[in-house]
Amino acid sequence: MKQRRKLGIALIILAALSLVVTPSQAITGDVRIVFTKAGLVVGAGGGRGVLTFRGRDYQFTAQGLSVGLTVGASVSNLIGRASHLNRLSDFEGTYTVVGAGGALLGGAGGVRLRNQRGVVLSLQGARAGVEFAANVSKVVITLD
Repeated sequence: MKQRRKLGIALIILAALSLVVTPSQAITGDVRIVFTKAGLVVGAGGGRGVLTFRGRDYQFTAQGLSVGLTVGASVSNLIGRASHLNRLSDFEGTYTVVGAGGALLGGAGGVRLRNQRGVVLSLQGARAGVEFAANVSKVVITLD
């Protein structure tokens, strides 16, 4: 009888603890953006996009600047994911390149960016134009 009582108390405590410890509430959103870039030594660009977050679409503007070796111009149609979003306001901010981005076969490219709140954008898509870049890039995203 005492064993059953101890087991019952242990199960109640375990159940109570499982209600207190919750998994991360961070959500992943879908991102679509068209970004135009041009430069000679210093590159600049901008674009507009849509973040789909918690079933709603949010328009945003992206402005970028790169410093280093940049020659040419390009237009990129990118799609991907925004991960580690806890709330919509986490999406805005200044993003820097994480790891290496670059051109893939067939004029496609990919890039990973991270902002000061830990949101990571993983984007890929088609690129039109001619551009060579070996530089440090920053992109500022603001919600419209």
